[in-house]
Amino acid sequence: MATPSATPSATATATATATTYRARDHARAQAGQEVDAMPVLPASSWPTPPEGVAAGDVVWAETVAGGNYTHKVLARGTELRLTDLTGDACAHLLLHCADRPWERLNVADTVKVLWNAYLGEGHLLLSDQGRVLASVTRDTSGRHDALTGTSSLARNTVRYGDGTPQSSSPAGRELFKLAALKNGLTPRDLPPSVSFFQGVRIAEDGTAGFTGSAGPGGSVTLRAEQDVIVLLANVPHPLDPRPAYTCGNLGVLAYRARPTAPGDPLWEATPEGRRAFLNTADHLTARGIV
Repeated sequence: MATPSATPSATATATATATTYRARDHARAQAGQEVDAMPVLPASSWPTPPEGVAAGDVVWAETVAGGNYTHKVLARGTELRLTDLTGDACAHLLLHCADRPWERLNVADTVKVLWNAYLGEGHLLLSDQGRVLASVTRDTSGRHDALTGTSSLARNTVRYGDGTPQSSSPAGRELFKLAALKNGLTPRDLPPSVSFFQGVRIAEDGTAGFTGSAGPGGSVTLRAEQDVIVLLANVPHPLDPRPAYTCGNLGVLAYRARPTAPGDPLWEATPEGRRAFLNTADHLTARGIV
């Protein structure tokens, strides 16, 4: 931790940027600095790719701070591994088809078509067209939520005093709006999201119980089954009972792989899943993609 004397004062910074030339020099002096939460550019320079993955196949490597967001367009077949680095991350996720964003994640169909409200390994994330946007191929956390959605401006304002994106307690939906805007989307394009690493269970009386995190190091891997826009907001779960705005760093790593194909155990796991994969293949075949 830096000592107070090592931290530039506001006066020193103002002096260093008092003219355009000084501001330029001050900005250029920051080049090459690294912080705990930032993208790795190029992603292929990530030093520790997953086992069996070549460094050159890594296409996205980033650490997302609590209270922040990120986004990326991923090609069909890309695998996306999310990691709860501290035990306090909560990755709220939205998916849109990259070339037709009106087809997007439908949480209701994701839950009801597969007869399962609890996300985990083998679960499929579906659109309202009955097609697979992404599949969950691995899960070491088991603490996820497809029922509650993310936090709102009004809720965070009541709980923490503010929920705007620039505040110290930004709401998930407000961050999703920014990520959406950078992909040509509007607030009307933002449906309910799913979240990973902070769990919820429904009791017999229908109430939602917050189960929290499985601890640091838990991960979940998603496989893109179509070209998708990925929107991620790393903010506290709406049901997190802790009074302080608490959210840790989220690890994001994506790498080239292959989409699920006929004969794969995931394709054949259930009749509903098989139909969703067939719907997806039919759509892609008609477009000359497969």
